[in-house]
Amino acid sequence: MPNNENLKRPIFIVSGGRGVAGHTMVQSLIIQYPDNKIPVNIIPNVQSREKIEEVVKKVKNNNGLLCHTMVNGNLRKILVTACENNKVDHIDFMGPLADFLENELGLKSVNVPGLYRRINAQYFDRIEAIEFAMNHDDGLNHNRLLKSEIVLIGLSRSGKTPLSVYMSMYGWKVANVPIVMGIEPPEELFQIDPQRVFALKISPQSLIAQRYKRLAQMNNLSNSKYIDSIAVNQEIRNFNLIVERGGFTTINVTNKPIETSANEIIGIVSERFGSNLSHDAPVS
Repeated sequence: MPNNENLKRPIFIVSGGRGVAGHTMVQSLIIQYPDNKIPVNIIPNVQSREKIEEVVKKVKNNNGLLCHTMVNGNLRKILVTACENNKVDHIDFMGPLADFLENELGLKSVNVPGLYRRINAQYFDRIEAIEFAMNHDDGLNHNRLLKSEIVLIGLSRSGKTPLSVYMSMYGWKVANVPIVMGIEPPEELFQIDPQRVFALKISPQSLIAQRYKRLAQMNNLSNSKYIDSIAVNQEIRNFNLIVERGGFTTINVTNKPIETSANEIIGIVSERFGSNLSHDAPVS
């Protein structure tokens, strides 16, 4: 039987950079043990002897395991020595491979933490932007709207989500907020710079067609109010009042491909705030 106390021993991931690589490696393994109760902590930016001594002391005091991805050879040796002197259990993810590259192949390290991320910054920016879009879809986490580069608002089935995800694939942090009849929009929507908020305008006919298609997929055509022309026009009038109140920019998305709408929005944002070279623009 496993020792329950040992199952709670924390793992500390120590890195000279952000610790993403080490965290991924540890999580990739411990997920194979679904009964584990192991706390996992990242200690990033460890780049001095003083910091190493502080970290090793912390791990020892918590009876933890120290895993490290130190690419700086000198700091790695200092860390390993500190762990051994303090009898701290440790696992070196980088040392054996670095030794092979240097001793067997004769290569020389530049010893720069986070270099992989810097060289592949655009890739990681895209991943972060996609995660941001998914975490801020359909009004989620509206308390963090101020972190958005672009905010889309629209009625149900106006195409907010696919447009958000599409632009996020080019590195833009996009949130979207649904406008629902009878529900007040989050106050954060009116705190963000209105020049970053885009209202998706769609014709009543197209909106009803999109909603009918959705109801048919869900086998729920009994929801008549959702596709009733009078009710839909009331929603549109309410939507327009909110757009006017916020001073938001309107983008007509009726029968437009996502690429066209995305280009239009990104073009306006770039013109207003300056082009951002870390982002790509969709190709029309």
